[in-house]
This record gives sequence, C-alpha cells and structure tokens, in this order.
Amino acid sequence: MAFGLYSLLEAVILCLNAVCVLHEERFLAKIGWGTSQQGFGEDPGLKSQMLNLVRSIRTVMRIPLIGINIVTIGLMLVLG
Repeated sequence: MAFGLYSLLEAVILCLNAVCVLHEERFLAKIGWGTSQQGFGEDPGLKSQMLNLVRSIRTVMRIPLIGINIVTIGLMLVLG
C-alpha cells in the first residue's frame, strides 16, 4: 500500500475523530487536563490553549465529521 494523498486524508480524519470523542470529565480530567480557569489579562498557557483547540475542534467538526465519515466508509467499501 503506497502512502498517498488518500492515506494522508484518512489519517487526518482518524485524528479528528479521536479528538472529537474525548470526554472532558471522564478522560481529560483524570490526566489533569480538565477545565481550568485563568485570570483576566493573563496569557493562556500551552495547556489551556490545547484545551481550547480540543473544544473548538469538537464544536466545529462534530456535524461535518458525520458526513465525512460516511463518505470515507462508502469509498472504502466500493474501492476496497
């Protein structure tokens, strides 16, 4: 199997799926990545920026990923 554009796209879709299924209270809080409050005017640290990225991906990509997954599964069934 050659590494091509489709394989790269498939890897990105799998990573987005993994980020979208992370549950904040069940998984992220256990490893110390739960919701953390920061003060007003403080620069956000790397941890809070990563949490904001996870929340943003989960919010924006939830509905489009359903369609993308359906198309990807359909292509895999048809093309093998």
